[in-house]
Amino acid sequence: MSDGSGSITLVLGGVRSGKSRFAQDLVAAVGGEQVTFVATAHAGDQEMSDRIEHHQQSRPASWTTIESPLNVGRRLAAVEQLRPVVLLDCLTLLVSNVLCQPDCPEDQELCQQQVLDEVNALIQVAQQRSLHLVIVSGEVGSGIVPEHRLGRLFRDLLGFANQHLAAVSDRVYLLVAGQAIDVKQIGVSVEDAARQVAPLKVQS
Repeated sequence: MSDGSGSITLVLGGVRSGKSRFAQDLVAAVGGEQVTFVATAHAGDQEMSDRIEHHQQSRPASWTTIESPLNVGRRLAAVEQLRPVVLLDCLTLLVSNVLCQPDCPEDQELCQQQVLDEVNALIQVAQQRSLHLVIVSGEVGSGIVPEHRLGRLFRDLLGFANQHLAAVSDRVYLLVAGQAIDVKQIGVSVEDAARQVAPLKVQS
């Protein structure tokens, strides 16, 4: 973030890539016991309940836990004694929760705006409260094209949210088989890419 008093870190990865473990180890190293864990999961069935329980057991009992399937930024802003290191796991389910709102699937622009509002609220509270905010999200754009419209809409919305958040994040890590890649360190801007490609242009 521009003021230097806090930071935003995005941790991306596929299913079972190690993204949640990496993010937990990262915030533990930065914040120790002074961590707020934000869970966006909703236990809709037994499998999800089991997953939630597994994640609960994997993190320190000393961390403060906030359960917020929606309106996460607003919920964090309302907490008076908010610990300075915040881990949100995960943006994937937050986007899914937005998509499950009654009027969302029929109006893609409305859905996209609601997702953007959620992400912007997170950015805003991180800046206003000088938080070290770590956000876990799924990287779903490398798989097959979903068969159903709702699946395609979810994929598009999450990709949109990841891009928007990555643009303002101080660090972006991509987890592959448990190994973290610093995307911003090895990434290039359009301007840098253009300078590299320029000598290859065909002269007319």
